[in-house]
Amino acid sequence: MKRINDAIEEQFQTFQILDEDGKVVNEEAMPELSDDELKELMTRMVYTRILDQRSIALNRQGRLGFYAPTAGQEASQLGTQFALEKDDFILPGYRDVPQLIWHGLPLYKAFLFSRGHYVGNQMPEGVNAFSPQIIIGAQYVQAAGVALGMKKRNKNAVAITYTGDGGTSQGDFYEGINFAGAYKAPAIFVVQNNRFAISTPVEKQTAAKTLAQKAVAAGIEGIQVDGMDVLAVYAATKEARERAVRGEGPTLIETLTYRYGPHTMAGDDPTRYRTKDLDSEWEKKDPLVRFRKFLEAKGLWSEEEENKVIEQAKEDVKAAIKEADNVPKQKVTDLISNMYEELPFNLKEQYEEYKAKESK
Repeated sequence: MKRINDAIEEQFQTFQILDEDGKVVNEEAMPELSDDELKELMTRMVYTRILDQRSIALNRQGRLGFYAPTAGQEASQLGTQFALEKDDFILPGYRDVPQLIWHGLPLYKAFLFSRGHYVGNQMPEGVNAFSPQIIIGAQYVQAAGVALGMKKRNKNAVAITYTGDGGTSQGDFYEGINFAGAYKAPAIFVVQNNRFAISTPVEKQTAAKTLAQKAVAAGIEGIQVDGMDVLAVYAATKEARERAVRGEGPTLIETLTYRYGPHTMAGDDPTRYRTKDLDSEWEKKDPLVRFRKFLEAKGLWSEEEENKVIEQAKEDVKAAIKEADNVPKQKVTDLISNMYEELPFNLKEQYEEYKAKESK
């Protein structure tokens, strides 16, 4: 059995296109992206890094609620989303708000989601997505169902979902990939392996050498990708999507990435479980630095262009938080009326009680 396990693990080598210096090390795997598309990808990564910085500042000011930092995971998040089509359906985890924004969720609604406002969970017409799932791994089962629905309706689209390495320890993870595999549902399951879940090292979560190899037991395709290499992430997702719409079933993509900040802004202290040496090691793999070097070598990016993106992001955040502030405050009666189409008798009493309080 050990020889069998070793042979399986040996098959899951990390897929990479750009090294840490932004140099191409896998020319054959280079995706067919135009210069404009490459620049757009960089624009989104820079914009999202600034959005993260501003969101952290707003959280500390008490102007946002729950927030999970994204710095370090831009290549994993945006490389996957960039490979999608408008009709594809996103089922995100709580750290995956950037994918929703680039899929069409207005920025002010992302801020309202953070505040727990119901308007932040209302997707605009044409934006195929669920609001971020807080329960760890639950979106994997949901994604299998959405993907099967697409297959039954003969839609030329996929469902993509995300979780972290900690999510692979949940039963929903296995149920989701197994169900999707059994029905060859057009799903893409992304595991963003940032090594520590909330605070537990991935080595203590599983005896498996990779998380990608868990696809073997479900009979689906699996691949481990350098999650700090946006081109590798994009290429792997693009191929997974093409396989899915051809009817070849789902793919499990493990992206090796790192969150530079805490798990969430709700009191997590990463210095208690991560060393400075490890942080420094992963800072050298920064996805923005790597891709910037690649684009600069091709003459496609400059400091001036990056500064324009930074300023635009800051202006957009300022406008969006103002718009979020102008949305009427959520009331208890909103919560009650949104829960049921027809209120049960006990909630009717409470509704009238709170309605009277709110009218004063």
